[in-house]
Amino acid sequence: MEMKRDMDGKGAAILIGVFVLLAVNQVVIKLTNQGFQPVFGAALRSLGGVAVLSLWMLLRRVPLEFRAGTIGAGILAGLVFSAEFICLYWALDLTTVTRVSVIFYSMPVWMAVVAHFALPGERLTPVKIIGLLLAFAGVTWAILDRSGPGGEVSIWGDLAALGAAWGWMGVSLCARVTPLRELTPEMQMWWQLAVSVPVMLVAAIFFGPFIRDLQPMHWAGIAFQAALVAAGAFLVWFWLLKSYKASSVASFAFLSPIFGVFMGWAWLGEQVTVPVLGALGLVAVGIVLINRR
Repeated sequence: MEMKRDMDGKGAAILIGVFVLLAVNQVVIKLTNQGFQPVFGAALRSLGGVAVLSLWMLLRRVPLEFRAGTIGAGILAGLVFSAEFICLYWALDLTTVTRVSVIFYSMPVWMAVVAHFALPGERLTPVKIIGLLLAFAGVTWAILDRSGPGGEVSIWGDLAALGAAWGWMGVSLCARVTPLRELTPEMQMWWQLAVSVPVMLVAAIFFGPFIRDLQPMHWAGIAFQAALVAAGAFLVWFWLLKSYKASSVASFAFLSPIFGVFMGWAWLGEQVTVPVLGALGLVAVGIVLINRR
C-alpha cells in the first residue's frame, strides 16, 4: 500500500490556493447571479463542468465506468449534489458572501456528528465534542444575528446556506458508504455533475425567469466556475487527498470560512460586523478541534 506523506510546503501552498479559489468562487457566484437566475446558473455551471471533466478523462484515458451496483449510488450522489448547489446558489442570491461562508463551511461539524454514528473509527472524542459545541454556537450565532444591511440579511438565505452544508455532507457520505467509493474520483464527480444538470434545469423553472440583466461578464463567471472550480479545483483536491494524509489536508479546513469572509469584504465591500467575526472565530476554532487527532 502506498504510504501517504505528511503535509509539506508544496502541498500547503497548493491547498491554500484551492481554498482561496473556492472563496473567490463564492464572490463569482454572487456576481453571476445578477445575470442568471441562481438555479439556472448552477445548471449551466454543471453542464460546463461535466464537459470539461469528460474532456479531461478522455485525454487522461480515464474510462467512464457504469459498473453494476454503482449506477444507483451515482444517481443518489447526483441528487444530493443538486440539492447542495441549489441551496448554495440561492443562498448567495439572498444574503452576503460573509454570512454564507461562515454557515456553509461548517460542514465538518455536521459530518463529525453523522460520522460518529455511521462510520467506524470516527467516534467523537472529548476534544472533538468541545469543537463541535463551539462551531455549533458559531453557526447559531450567525443565523440569529440580524445586524448588517437589511437587504443583505435574510433568514432564508442563512437557512439555504445551512442546507447547502448538509448537502455537502451528504455527498461526502455517499462517497464513503455507498458503492460509489469503488469508482475513481473522476467518475464520482462525473456522476454528480451529469445528474445535476437535468435536475437543476427542471428545478430552475420554479425560481423565476432564467435570464436577468445578462452581460458578457456573467458568461465569463460561468466559464470560471465550470473550468476552474467544478473540474479544476476538484481534481487538485483529490490529488492532495491521494498524495497526503487526509488528517493533514483536513487540518486546513478552518481557512475556508476565513477566506470567504475576507473575499466578501475585499471584493464586494460587505459589512463584517462584530457578531460575524465572533461566529467566524467559533466556527474556525471548532473545525480545528474537530480535525485534531
